[in-house]
Amino acid sequence: MLDTPETLAACGESFVGCFEADGRLVGAVSYKRVDDGGTLDIHRMMVDPERFRRGIASRLLDAVLSLPGLRHAIVSTGTANTPAVALYERHGFRPVGLVDIAPDVTVTRFSRTF
Repeated sequence: MLDTPETLAACGESFVGCFEADGRLVGAVSYKRVDDGGTLDIHRMMVDPERFRRGIASRLLDAVLSLPGLRHAIVSTGTANTPAVALYERHGFRPVGLVDIAPDVTVTRFSRTF
């Protein structure tokens, strides 16, 4: 990632982190609420690679999907990112479109209604 603490602070996204008992940040999700707050637009899902397959992304996703007043949630991920696709589908998201971003590279858009 090319982000710095300064660019993250200025991006306009809200962040939720997952911390270990010793205070170490091991994952984070960022989002924006749009459509008068009724739609959750998930922007980033990040987990320390040493902590993959421990449920961190699911806990982060559960945290933001439980925010009050949501009617709809959207997220995009690389179509070939099988673990991310499975994560979002397990949490009730369904594919709603593909976006070509480079030759032979697509992003799948997902949507979920509450």
